[in-house]
Amino acid sequence: MAISDEEKMGSVRSAIHLTIVGDNISDIADFTIEKYEFKNDTTLSSETREAGLAKIKDALWHRVEELKKRRMQILAEMFSLAETTLDEVVDKGK
Repeated sequence: MAISDEEKMGSVRSAIHLTIVGDNISDIADFTIEKYEFKNDTTLSSETREAGLAKIKDALWHRVEELKKRRMQILAEMFSLAETTLDEVVDKGK
């Protein structure tokens, strides 16, 4: 039974560790709030801070999902390039 391209692409290890990404997203959100407060010499209310953190995290996770989709597109392009390259080598050998 042959493995499909999609199955093989799905088995290619990801260099992204989502726990670390989540930690980084939290750090970025916290830093952004702190930077805003420092730049504007203000302290956000706890409600505004929590809303800001939640909205920032949602936006960043959305970006991560876009990047994961782009990664799959790049992998598909790489598999296609590999096949084309092999075809060129095989055709040269004929």
